[in-house]
Amino acid sequence: MANIGFISLGCAKNQVDCERMMYRVQEAGHTVCPGVAGCDVVVINTCGFIDSAKSEAIDFILQMAALKAEGQIGKILVTGCLSQRYQQEILEQLPEVDGILGTGSYTQIVPALEALMADETVSDFGSIDAPEEETGRILTTPEHYAYLKIAEGCDNRCAYCIIPYLRGKFRSRQLDDVLYEARLLAASGVKELIVVAQDTSRYGTDLPGHKRLLPELLRQLCQIEQLHWLRIHYIYPDEIDDELIDVIAQEPKIVKYLDIPIQHCNSKILKLMNRRGDGVFLRDLFAKLRSRIPGLVLRTSVITGLPGEGEEEFAELCEFLKEQCLERVGAFAFSPEEGTPAAQMQYPDNETALARAEMIESIQSRIMDDYSEAMVGREVEVVVDGYDEELCQYYGRTYADSPDIDGRVWIATDEPISEGTFVTVQIDSVIDGDLSGFLVEEL
Repeated sequence: MANIGFISLGCAKNQVDCERMMYRVQEAGHTVCPGVAGCDVVVINTCGFIDSAKSEAIDFILQMAALKAEGQIGKILVTGCLSQRYQQEILEQLPEVDGILGTGSYTQIVPALEALMADETVSDFGSIDAPEEETGRILTTPEHYAYLKIAEGCDNRCAYCIIPYLRGKFRSRQLDDVLYEARLLAASGVKELIVVAQDTSRYGTDLPGHKRLLPELLRQLCQIEQLHWLRIHYIYPDEIDDELIDVIAQEPKIVKYLDIPIQHCNSKILKLMNRRGDGVFLRDLFAKLRSRIPGLVLRTSVITGLPGEGEEEFAELCEFLKEQCLERVGAFAFSPEEGTPAAQMQYPDNETALARAEMIESIQSRIMDDYSEAMVGREVEVVVDGYDEELCQYYGRTYADSPDIDGRVWIATDEPISEGTFVTVQIDSVIDGDLSGFLVEEL
């Protein structure tokens, strides 16, 4: 039996895949180690979405290669999107890597590890369109929250996005399987479930009946007694219907926080990007959501420097964000990804794209400051995520903050608080963009 270390990079969906691999490895009798030092094999579960993610993955591979050269680790196995995207290049250009698994083969982690231990080279790329195989997980998040992956792949085919080529067509998990996993997670102590997929809003549309099942899934998740919060990520704007809005508005366990990636608001650019809808549609949608879901916090992502974006189109995006005052916005410079239609289009240079992303961040910073200042004086519900030894303070999140994406709430108290506890905090200040306050009571 071997000692196996894992490094997972990229999105929450990739993290879930890594947790499933860890479970399979442990079930096979191997030891899943908390670190990499002394491991017989180190598995690097990579992201290959954009240039920065690719660079991060390669940096980690090189770091592990250095440890391997020093004799601190044994073999290196690369999995995930980077290996799927650069199948031959990794083994040819990074000879320190002993094996690779594609995104369609991560379920083969155990035979792959055993082949490596037998000094065989591993290169396995199964179908990226195969149905998801149900298995357990070893959670790598804190005990009180977990990601619930409800589907794999994507059918949207946005012109700039490589994901369908790496993850395959959209495949929903069966409703009963998702609910079974959710109940197991809740029984293990999870209090906040974060529902994820490349496109959560299309959940169920590929199953018999072709019905959108997200509203039904959310209703049934809300019936799980131990769960306190349900959070939904990656809802495409054109798939939000009245039924989904009503469920979110009516179910108290569903936090009033929606992650709706829009990427832009200019009609010409959205059409070039093969996105549905336009600026008028987005304005109407956000107005409807805010009117029907009181207290709603909206998160989105936008891309600057997209093909077709001149000064006029960028100015329209800036005005849209100032007008809408979305509480959470991530801005990314366009990264032309080889193999996508957008990479063949004419687009602004990288320096312009980066400068525009910085301008968006500046606009958004002022909006977020206003939102945070408006919270001063309020009592808010906060889930405690941990304790900072250096600052000697607990910290947590409101419903408006998703873990590892948004901000924190710093909690002043002389009383010990268990991680995962929900408390009431009186907000009295904003420090470096984070809310700060004092404990009122535990819930």
